[in-house]
Amino acid sequence: MEILKERILKEASVINAGVLKLDSLLNHSVDPQLTMEMGKEFALRFAGEPITKVITVESSGIPVAFATALQLGVPLVFARRKKTLIGESDAYCERVPSFTKGIVTDLIVSRHLLSENDTVLFIDDIIANGDAARGLIKIIEQSGAKLNGIGIVIEKSFQAGGKALRELGYRVETLVKIQSLENNTITFED
Repeated sequence: MEILKERILKEASVINAGVLKLDSLLNHSVDPQLTMEMGKEFALRFAGEPITKVITVESSGIPVAFATALQLGVPLVFARRKKTLIGESDAYCERVPSFTKGIVTDLIVSRHLLSENDTVLFIDDIIANGDAARGLIKIIEQSGAKLNGIGIVIEKSFQAGGKALRELGYRVETLVKIQSLENNTITFED
């Protein structure tokens, strides 16, 4: 997606060789037009697949996952990171480290939202090491649902997450791959 690459170059900032700040695009502010274009692109890439739900992790994955779910005409489910007072006591839960937050968090999905009758598409904003993705995949497996594919807005291909998911046999579609953040320069993979 050339428009996404242009926006990354214009608005993102390199924090260090492993971290890219995307606050104005994905993590703190959302451009509705760009987000809808990303959703349309994922819907095109997974067109014809028997998707019954789109799933993501709160909070940065929600806008693009919503746009994708809207285009596919299916519900959106998102894993919460914190338990609520009205949450289920026996919800699916996986503990995962967060690369950008530097902490371990929980991923929580209510049991009634996923079942063996579901075929899901996992959409997320960015993948680094893939810990959150692997945690959500475990929840999908526990529910008996089928994971039909994974859509990632930005893959940092110099980290292992995307490659590891592909090696596990998952179909991973990425809108933009970043090859390097060395020397405070964003280098895209062709």
